[in-house]
Amino acid sequence: MKGIRRVLQRAHHRLFPLPNVVGMGIGYKKTAQKRTDELALVVYVSRKEKYRDLAPKEIIPRSIDKVPTDVVEIGEVRLLKDRRSKMRPAQPGCSIGHGNITAGTFGALVKDNKTQELLILSNNHVLANATDGEDGRAKLGDMILQPGPYDGGSRDDAIGVLHRFVPINTELQVPECAVAKLAERVENRILSLLRPDYQVQFLKTEAKGNLVDCALAKPLSPRLVNPEIMEIGGITGTGTMEPGMKVQKSGRTTGLTQGEVKTIATSLRVQVALGTYALFVDQAVSNIKSAGGDSGSLVLDGDNRAVGLLFAGSDRFTIINQISNVLRQLDVAF
Repeated sequence: MKGIRRVLQRAHHRLFPLPNVVGMGIGYKKTAQKRTDELALVVYVSRKEKYRDLAPKEIIPRSIDKVPTDVVEIGEVRLLKDRRSKMRPAQPGCSIGHGNITAGTFGALVKDNKTQELLILSNNHVLANATDGEDGRAKLGDMILQPGPYDGGSRDDAIGVLHRFVPINTELQVPECAVAKLAERVENRILSLLRPDYQVQFLKTEAKGNLVDCALAKPLSPRLVNPEIMEIGGITGTGTMEPGMKVQKSGRTTGLTQGEVKTIATSLRVQVALGTYALFVDQAVSNIKSAGGDSGSLVLDGDNRAVGLLFAGSDRFTIINQISNVLRQLDVAF
């Protein structure tokens, strides 16, 4: 081992100037993706190039002083930022939220199709407190905090304001019908004589399903946000989720995770609050790892094309809006 360490030290000045070389160390050589028992100089490169694209002097030798080399693509090595702390400029993948929620994930930056304004994309239940637009849970102009309240965010950490949202329709809605409101008042007057500690409330069954759980915030300044998704980078385009597709996400709680789409065109009853459910249609189900606080994460394929918006999950699976539905409902684009 001492001999290999000396070879490694001598190799530093020789290898670091080569294209894409970002590091080197001592490890076991891999052949055909299998580990051997042979120690080697492992040379880490940000990107592997084909031999034909390199000049002879740029090629990493197969061995140095009789010690074999093994070239491993590691990508761009960056400092790992705390996703739950205040970040300026803030990046997709970090903590964010409306003042009346716990915390969710900053999904992506998009542009309004009409005004070309830069906007923050996440879920309705992250940026707009799971509102249906009539319940007073949120209103346009509400402050959006980064980090979210659960992670210590306060008004001093405001990064934007609620700009637009798609209402969430739950299975039971408070009716706007004047007849229903009159009947409710009459019932409560009668009930107050018999059981003053009880009250009647009429609820209307809502059969309309939801395509998306999404909302937009307008940054207080474009300088406060950065479009690069944490640990993923830039978005290269959009795609459509299909069964078997490999996907990834960068979220506030579980960070960068990968998985596979299991089903599409899925209809599911989703619990939006204790005892309150909403029907969601045309959803994708994936085994990608997620947890509370990952809601709002952008989901991408292996080529960094945006394919979905993560919004719900169980102990075993994650539920994702199709990105085409999100962009169309909000009238935005990447």
